[in-house]
Amino acid sequence: MGESSLKSKTVGTLKWNTIDRVSSQVIYAVVGIVLANILSKADFGLVGALAIFQAFAILFVDSGFGAALLQKKNPSDRDYSTVFWFNLAVSVGIYLLLFFCAPFIARIFQNDVRLIPLSKVMFLTFVINGLAIVQTNRLMKMMDVKMIAVSNLIALIISGGIGIGLALSGFGAWAMVWQQVSLAAVKTLILWITGKWWPAWVFSMNSLKSIWNVGISVFSSSMLNTISLNLYNFFVGILYGMVPLGVYTQAEKWSKMGSASISQVLTSSFVPLLAKVQNSISDFHRYVERINRFTSFILFPFMIGLTAVGAPLFHLLFGDKWDQAIPLFRILMFRGIFVVFISLYSNYLLSLGKSRHLFYAEILKDGLMALALAATIPFGSLTILVWGQLAASAITWALTLILTARSIHTDVRKMLSPLMPFFLCSLLLCTVAALLENISDIPLLQLLIMASGGMGIYLLALVIFKVPEPVESIRYITRK
Repeated sequence: MGESSLKSKTVGTLKWNTIDRVSSQVIYAVVGIVLANILSKADFGLVGALAIFQAFAILFVDSGFGAALLQKKNPSDRDYSTVFWFNLAVSVGIYLLLFFCAPFIARIFQNDVRLIPLSKVMFLTFVINGLAIVQTNRLMKMMDVKMIAVSNLIALIISGGIGIGLALSGFGAWAMVWQQVSLAAVKTLILWITGKWWPAWVFSMNSLKSIWNVGISVFSSSMLNTISLNLYNFFVGILYGMVPLGVYTQAEKWSKMGSASISQVLTSSFVPLLAKVQNSISDFHRYVERINRFTSFILFPFMIGLTAVGAPLFHLLFGDKWDQAIPLFRILMFRGIFVVFISLYSNYLLSLGKSRHLFYAEILKDGLMALALAATIPFGSLTILVWGQLAASAITWALTLILTARSIHTDVRKMLSPLMPFFLCSLLLCTVAALLENISDIPLLQLLIMASGGMGIYLLALVIFKVPEPVESIRYITRK
């Protein structure tokens, strides 16, 4: 594939991934706002507790082989079929295990028996999602992600309607459970109908072995990552109960919407691209620099800006119901900056097949997260626990940056220099937004004034310093 064709495919992939994530997050946000105003904090705590086990189940279903297929240059139909049947067998086995372990899960969280029937239904989602892993990865590998975006959009609309309808009818936590089950079912059904791929009746150990090293390393690092992501939910639920867990999950949910979306767009858009140029270190470095700049251009103003407008945003959406979550949301938003860059660096390692380095980076991150948790638990404060998360992520980012720079044979300064103009201009955005906060007491007016003033200053500063990204973005949007 020529460079112009590769560039065209990358731009198209990036466009549809961005459409997918933006539209998905808008629908997800609207549904989330409605549910947050109807359901109780305990309802969110119940679903948050189950989400811990669901995250591990999903991890075992994929087993890292989905990512390995993305990294492999030319996977065959035999490879895809083998991974499909492997994922299906594992997903059914894990579901049966968790089905019979439902009473044990309830005993972990202060013997809350409401978790037993909820878990037996909610865990169906990872079986249904497992059926779509290969379908999704084939489209990503071909850099043809339009139907992924369409399936997500339709599934979110239908499942959101189901969730809101059940919540208004008084079904409590069941509204969120059936929302997630229907989301997985609709998305998987659409991908199977439109995917033009069916698994062959074949299972090849040679195919499994060919992607085993990368797959098992990705699985191992993903396992550690899943532990670190759910460690706090687990201990908050055990130590503080369902209501504080509900507050924490709300803060985490809204903070992760931005960071997770950006990470997913970058992964699905750029890992296939970088895998194609993995044999040319000069091309690889060139793409890495541009990806770093593009990420910084979007990430810094978005995350730092939302940190600044956290209070009026929550008051506009929820009144004062979730005020306890605002300080946690702000801390987690700032932490999200480090999380996205750590994920980005991991993708650089993955695209070069450096799975062992990826595993080392994950061990480092999770070790620091565990140390932060152990150091902050004695204080008995949820806020201090979250500050510990931020500190651990900042240290992890710095060490992962050094490891990645050495692994891809570049200099740390070359990795950092593209970030600085965007970071400094975003701090200016935050300062201006904070100064404008007291102009009005009306949340909507506050939000509009702070957001428009902050973003205006950010873009003006970039133009003054002749940073090319704003002009390039306008040219792309206008097709010039």
